[in-house]
Amino acid sequence: MRIGVMIEGQEGLTWERWFRVADRVEELGLDSLWRSDHFFSVMARAERPSLEAWTSLTALAGRSRRIRFGPLVSPMTFRHPALLARMAAAVDLLSGGRLVLGVGAGWNEEEHAAFGIPLPPLRERMDRLEEGIGVIRALWAQGPVTLDGRYYPLREATLLPRPAQSPGPPILVGGDGEVRLLRIVAQHADEWNSHARGVDAYRSKRSRLEEHCRAVGRDPDRITRSLMTGVLIASDPAGVAERGRWLQAFLPSAASIPASGIPAQMRERGWLVGAPETVVEQVREWEHAGVQRLMLQYFDLDDMDGLALLGEVARSVK
Repeated sequence: MRIGVMIEGQEGLTWERWFRVADRVEELGLDSLWRSDHFFSVMARAERPSLEAWTSLTALAGRSRRIRFGPLVSPMTFRHPALLARMAAAVDLLSGGRLVLGVGAGWNEEEHAAFGIPLPPLRERMDRLEEGIGVIRALWAQGPVTLDGRYYPLREATLLPRPAQSPGPPILVGGDGEVRLLRIVAQHADEWNSHARGVDAYRSKRSRLEEHCRAVGRDPDRITRSLMTGVLIASDPAGVAERGRWLQAFLPSAASIPASGIPAQMRERGWLVGAPETVVEQVREWEHAGVQRLMLQYFDLDDMDGLALLGEVARSVK
């Protein structure tokens, strides 16, 4: 099992915090570092800094030496896929081939409206996601490229230099929609990132993905399986309770939960909760369900002690 850290970059991320977290993730031997791609707080906290995603990934490519990294995920609605392909190729080269390109269909209505970005109906967003992945792969693999796409037609388009990884960085698709999204994963993704709330829910989603793989004639084991979920970790029960109080103040969705009940409530949502030895047991549950990589949402960007404990967990489950 590989353990990575996922930062919600729109919820208070600054350059100082980003570099401090990145350095610690690298030093602790954790697998990877991921971050969301949003323009402002999705928790209705407009005062929180929101560091631009791809600028921060570019800086990370030059600063780090070992970890894999990427957006979790970049909505296809935010950038034309040809631009996204160029950005990803450049960052992959800068990092020596460590980028994973996470993409999604886009979802946040308020964010799109605030910045004047169209948010089409869901069916069209899925069509654009699928077509966009095809554009990205074509530009990475060959050139000049001509495609008669419905949304993203190309005429003699060339992308040079190409990415360090050949034929390009792995493409990760995030989400659990059983009808269309998992079909796109089965057909086009190198990695599937689930957000399932609990092991049983994950097993159900994985079973549905395998059905889609059989339908399109693809071996499901060729798709890396990852999960994004939260983590609440401290060295002892008193520390876990303290972390729960901090989380209650930070997360609007936790505001109505009594502070004493935060750890149990987060565990019910599928989070990893407890001291390192307890978290290791929970990691094993996900591993037995078939998850190969965990991206753990880490909200307190000033808590370096918690990151050190995640390093302990990662070493225990290797």
